Amino acid sequence: MDSLPRRPRDAPPHVYRITKYDPADRDERGVYTGPEEAVSDHGPVEAAYLEAIAAFAEESGVRHLSIREPQAPLGFTHFGLEPALEGGGLAGIFPPDLTGFHDGARVPAAVGLELVRAMLRDSGAWCRLETEPDTFTGPAFTGPAFTGPAFTVPSSTEPAFAVHVGWDQYVYVGSEGPCPAAVARTRELGLHPEPLDASPYEAEAEAGSGEPGEQRPADDDFWARLRGCVAAGRAALLEETYIDNASRWHRLDGGAIEAVRARLTPRARLAVWPDLSTDVAAVLAALPEDGLVEFVREDHGGRITSEVDDPQEFRARTAELSGARAAAVLSVYTGERSPLFAAVLPDADGVLRARWRTEPAPPTGTGPSCASCASCAGSGS
Repeated sequence: MDSLPRRPRDAPPHVYRITKYDPADRDERGVYTGPEEAVSDHGPVEAAYLEAIAAFAEESGVRHLSIREPQAPLGFTHFGLEPALEGGGLAGIFPPDLTGFHDGARVPAAVGLELVRAMLRDSGAWCRLETEPDTFTGPAFTGPAFTGPAFTVPSSTEPAFAVHVGWDQYVYVGSEGPCPAAVARTRELGLHPEPLDASPYEAEAEAGSGEPGEQRPADDDFWARLRGCVAAGRAALLEETYIDNASRWHRLDGGAIEAVRARLTPRARLAVWPDLSTDVAAVLAALPEDGLVEFVREDHGGRITSEVDDPQEFRARTAELSGARAAAVLSVYTGERSPLFAAVLPDADGVLRARWRTEPAPPTGTGPSCASCASCAGSGS
């Protein structure tokens, strides 16, 4: 059972925990002890969840929702209880490359319900679904799950509203109003709406849990510093974390910065790294004995990919990995993974609305940081 925090600032004032679990079947600690299983039935109970959420959205006057902090099992981590599906169960909602599934993407409420279905099925995909009252005009949504004509999402004037799907079929709906009709409809559907002070999945509540990093925007200063560091030979690669748990790598030399910048995913987290080593044998020999590491490699066609695994697994693939043109080993542990500098893409109007935190860079003078490198900044001017 999820913990129940107090309502963070700016969260919807009315929150309900919606479950299939009868409160009468909870013990004195609130733990459910009844017969319901903690997975989706892929049938009528799942449909009841979706109809209940739709009732709250309709009574609240919400027609669109923004995807926030999306994640899918595209890397080494799988978050769900059911077996992972390709694309995290998002097939039929988004294209195979998941274009359109990013932080800040605004989708029709009907598409939001399909995302809730995927999360209830617990096959890996996850995101918060919320309204963003101060967002600006967004791009047209043309995902496979929406059968109407393409349209441009207007500036949001919708009330505060949120849908968070937790573990074990716990769903949290937040709204500006108490939504008595939706509460009654949820009970008619055989589900149990219970009022709470807040959703345990509020981003502000999680941000206070000690997560490291800052929120630095990829503004004009960032791009000027990047150009300087590339020109000075200190930086060569840009890591684009476009979904939590998935990254793309871009080579920046040869005047590629503006071309790379133009195709970055909105609100992506960016990390700047030095070049890979062409001494791949030495990189493999330096693998640690235990833990997890990220192995980054570039093939002879210039394609850069990365994998996270146990060092022993990489050693077992020495013959394969030795064929790379260049490689590097990065730590995956907080405090040990330090890019030259990092930032988060702001929206097109220059406002940083993403809540991602960037990876910590070492302070100037203590490591290979370009955070305030005078020579790099001068080269980019």
